[in-house]
Amino acid sequence: MSDDLGVLDRYLTVWIGLAMAVGIALGRFVPGVADVLNAVTWHGTSLPIALGLFVMIFPIMAEIDYARIPRVTRTARAEIGLTLAFNWLVAPFLMYGLAVVFLDGHPEFVTGLIIVGIAPCIAMVLVWNELAAGNQEMCAVCVGVNSLLQIALFVPYAFLFLTVLRGTAVSVSMTLIAQMVLVFLGLPLALGYVAQKVAFRTMGREAYYERVIPKIGPFGLLGLLFTVVVMFALKGDFIVSNPDQIVLIAIPLLLFFVGLWTIAYGLGALLGFEYTESVSLAFTAASNNFELAIAVAVAVFGIGSNVALATVVGPLIEVPVMLALVRVALATKDQLFGDRSGVPGGVSSD
Repeated sequence: MSDDLGVLDRYLTVWIGLAMAVGIALGRFVPGVADVLNAVTWHGTSLPIALGLFVMIFPIMAEIDYARIPRVTRTARAEIGLTLAFNWLVAPFLMYGLAVVFLDGHPEFVTGLIIVGIAPCIAMVLVWNELAAGNQEMCAVCVGVNSLLQIALFVPYAFLFLTVLRGTAVSVSMTLIAQMVLVFLGLPLALGYVAQKVAFRTMGREAYYERVIPKIGPFGLLGLLFTVVVMFALKGDFIVSNPDQIVLIAIPLLLFFVGLWTIAYGLGALLGFEYTESVSLAFTAASNNFELAIAVAVAVFGIGSNVALATVVGPLIEVPVMLALVRVALATKDQLFGDRSGVPGGVSSD
């Protein structure tokens, strides 16, 4: 990360905490703020959230060294394969088990967490990976493959977990899934790639990374903070009024995020992976695509349903937990990996 991000990065825990507090205060004490934020929605996703996500993801997409992706794909096949195995063979079943064990008396909450569990992350994981100095090119490859797999596997997984195992009839449009992937990943990816190539031709590669990236980089974290404020504002009143429900849903989510991240991170170290690949594996394995989960829950069960509520609680727990795990990763890098710490996957080593 650039030195210009130092202040934001160094005190990000404080900024996230303030963003949560501001969001809850807005939702609780400012009449009609939720109605304003939800005045324009797309498949149940608030337009301000969509804008915040774009501002958050675009700088990362513009910074990725796309020329390195083919080489990363060849040299990190084991890491990429293990990441996808965690996403599609471990995470959905782990979330299902945790939801059933902790929320079995609340079937709608179970349904909501199952939807979260079958949607691997395709957006915010790039933020956590960058903050933890992971391999951004490897992460981009995994995100891209996950995007395609979500289009192919989300509906079969929903049928397996919700219809076969839970007896809940769910109809999910493949078009909806494709649109979510396109908007929250494809658009910032395309624009970031085009912006980078145009800049390379007009000012040169070195000038682009030295002059442009340090200026647009902070917008990624600002987009994250804005998104957190909006998310907490939309549910601020409910959070304050129903803390017991939030805690109930939060327990299996917390175990999922921390448990899966720890297993993946530790396994990377045991298998001899470098730090940059191991931390990318960990964050990609443990993160979820809450945009798709919320959209599906709202479209199928309604915006006021407990199913939708459970999916909304997902990012409310994921954001602070992943931020804490970034700190854990950076604090344990030298002890666990030593000479295998590697150089961050980005172009600049700062």
